[in-house]
Amino acid sequence: MSFSVIDSLKKTLMVKPHPAGVPFIAVGAIAAALFLSVSKFLFAVFFIFTIFCLYFFRDPVRVTPTKSSLVVSPGDGLVSAIDGDVMLPAEIRGDDTGRYTRISIFLSVLDVHVNRIPIASAVMKKIYKPGKFLNAELDKASEENERCSVLLKTAEGRTLCLVQIAGLIARRIVNDLKEGQSVAAGSRYGIIRFGSRVDLYIPDGVAPLVCVGQRAVGGETVLADFDSREQARKGTSI
Repeated sequence: MSFSVIDSLKKTLMVKPHPAGVPFIAVGAIAAALFLSVSKFLFAVFFIFTIFCLYFFRDPVRVTPTKSSLVVSPGDGLVSAIDGDVMLPAEIRGDDTGRYTRISIFLSVLDVHVNRIPIASAVMKKIYKPGKFLNAELDKASEENERCSVLLKTAEGRTLCLVQIAGLIARRIVNDLKEGQSVAAGSRYGIIRFGSRVDLYIPDGVAPLVCVGQRAVGGETVLADFDSREQARKGTSI
C-alpha cells in the first residue's frame, strides 16, 4: 500500500472521535469486553456497534480557505436542494422580511456528522424547535422536522442562517453555540446523530457555487463567495 493511500486513511478513518460520541464508544467497548467470554453473538454485536460509533463520530481535521468573503459548507454530504427566494425559518426570522437562497446538505449515516461554521461571524440568535422526524431528504423536512436554527452576522453586516435538522433516524441535535459568541470560519459548532440535514441560508443575489447532486466537505467546500460575480452554476452527471 502506497504512502499516499495510508496517509489518506489516517486523515479520513484513523481520527479521534467527537466528544459527543465518546459515551457510545465506551458503552459499546465495555459491553463487548463483558460478553467476550459469555456470548460470541453478543460480543460480535457490541464489537460491531463500537466500530460503527468510532466511524460515525469521527472528527477529521479540515483545511478551511481563509478568504473572508467565502462561505464554506457547514457539513459533509450531498447537496440535495438549492431553493431561491425563500424566507428564514419562522422561529428565527423576527422582523427580517428579506429573501434568501437555501442550500440543503443531506448527511447519510456514512458521512462525517460534525457541523462547522460557514463564515467568520457573530452568533446573533439560536433557537431550538421541536418537530417531526421525517426523512431529511424531503423538502418539507426544512419546515416540519425538529431543528436548531442559528442566525449569524458577519463584520460586514451580512446575515446568514444555519439550521441543523434531525432526520428519520436522528434523535439528538448537539449545538454548542452561545448567543453573542464570535466564531471563525470552519470551526466546529455541533453534531447530529444519526443521519440528518443542514440548511444554509445565504442572502438573495449571492449565487451558489455548487450544484444539486454535488458532494460537499464540511469546512472546506466553498458554497458561495460574496465577492464573486459568477452566475449560479449548473452541473452535469458524467
